[in-house]
Amino acid sequence: MKKPDTLQGSLDLLVLKILSRRPRLHGYAIMTAIKDTSRDVLRAEEGSLYPALHRMEEAGWIRAEWIMKDSGRRARMYELTAIGRKQLAAEESRWQAVSSAINRVLREA
Repeated sequence: MKKPDTLQGSLDLLVLKILSRRPRLHGYAIMTAIKDTSRDVLRAEEGSLYPALHRMEEAGWIRAEWIMKDSGRRARMYELTAIGRKQLAAEESRWQAVSSAINRVLREA
């Protein structure tokens, strides 16, 4: 079975949830956390993740800060805001409703 390249409709939820558990992560660490936590079932590609991070930052759900790593390279660290926590709750509620509806269809079909 081919692994999905995108997480249509759930990327925001996954990013917000990861950042709620592990604040101050850079983009690559977020991609890795999604992959590892899902046991290599879900993958967030750079082409989807970084635009989503910028969009979420503009919406005020997350904030970002450039830091200098020990290696001398810069990294953009992301963390959840209070508005982001509210959005996470809304996204989780929406996901529960959708997954319950899908499960009903699967059981009744």
